[in-house]
Amino acid sequence: MDVEPLLEGRFGHPFRFVPQCESTQDLLGPDDPEGAVAATDEQTAGRGRQGRRWVAAPGKAILCSIVLRPPPDRRHPELSLVAGVAVADAVEEALGLSAQIKWPNDVLVNRKKVAGILAEARDEVVVLGVGVNVNQRREELPAEATVTAASLLTVDGVERAREPILARILARLEHHYDLWSEGGLDAVYVDLGSRDFLRGRRVAVNGARGTAVKIDRQGRLEIDFDGGGRRTIESGEVTYEH
Repeated sequence: MDVEPLLEGRFGHPFRFVPQCESTQDLLGPDDPEGAVAATDEQTAGRGRQGRRWVAAPGKAILCSIVLRPPPDRRHPELSLVAGVAVADAVEEALGLSAQIKWPNDVLVNRKKVAGILAEARDEVVVLGVGVNVNQRREELPAEATVTAASLLTVDGVERAREPILARILARLEHHYDLWSEGGLDAVYVDLGSRDFLRGRRVAVNGARGTAVKIDRQGRLEIDFDGGGRRTIESGEVTYEH
């Protein structure tokens, strides 16, 4: 994967590629500079939120991690949403179709998940994992996912080089991350709020049902619970009615 000639900014320097690894999240750490990226063609133990596995056919997906050193006064969990906006930007440019963000860390096209983000804080850095389904055929996508999976290929039938998409993700992430570093989630909210997939949908969390109101400006999900009033949640497994 030769991405470096396509890079537009400081993110992606240095760029480390390995053909196979357990997880790109384990290839980076506190000794790496901000913007360092590790990528692979295949993960043997890729992971998502809440200990789930992230499975992708070899050489068909973007599988990478980025080191960030966020300001101490910023809420690190918001980075999943900041990265979601960046990935949505790149996906929209590739497809020519709108992408939405399902709180807290999924990117959807036509109600199907094409990308996921995992932010892990370690020793004053955040290692941000990004997985984007690019060229998987329908039968290569996980069938047991809580949100139906898709790839860019299954959306429009076009097979694409992964490198330009990854370079664009890094450029958009740098842009939105810099805005967020200076102004918090407010600074990227216009791009986040307009893509809020759960807004107005019937949802369930921890056995309680209600209607999702919005992602608020602190990155929490506001829900109007049935008979229980309006509350915000900072974490949890949210499902929605199709």
